[in-house]
Amino acid sequence: MANALADMGDEELLALDNQLCFLLYSSSRMMTALYRPLLDQLGLTYPQYLVLLVMWEYQGREGDRDKEVTIKMLGERLLLDTGTLTPLLKRMEQQGLLVRQRAVNDERKVLVSLTPRAQELKAGAAEIPRALLCHSSLGDEELIGIRDGLRLLLNELVSK
Repeated sequence: MANALADMGDEELLALDNQLCFLLYSSSRMMTALYRPLLDQLGLTYPQYLVLLVMWEYQGREGDRDKEVTIKMLGERLLLDTGTLTPLLKRMEQQGLLVRQRAVNDERKVLVSLTPRAQELKAGAAEIPRALLCHSSLGDEELIGIRDGLRLLLNELVSK
């Protein structure tokens, strides 16, 4: 693939449809738009949904159930800085979805825990990925291939 890009002329190389960044950006916008009505039913925004996914993931893993989740951990997992994450968590706390509190043993750490209300949303949220599959005629193997390719790309970009 690298050779194919190197062999392109300037006009072809600069064509919008050949820009990976444009395809990722547009696909992301379209996916988020598909999520919106489903998340509206749960009273969530897309970033709030992502926070809940990470929290449910931590609380669902055998070794992590009792693990304290910090704002720093959420930021690292979601690739968000605290300036973006803190207002998001504050709004979620005002909605009764989570609780933020300073760690007793280290006041620099802010711990995050879900409320029972947030736990109740998990069952409804589980239907969202299933509902989104209806919007694509791609098969499982194709979707898994795209997901794995994007994960590889993201890991490459993060490690740079």
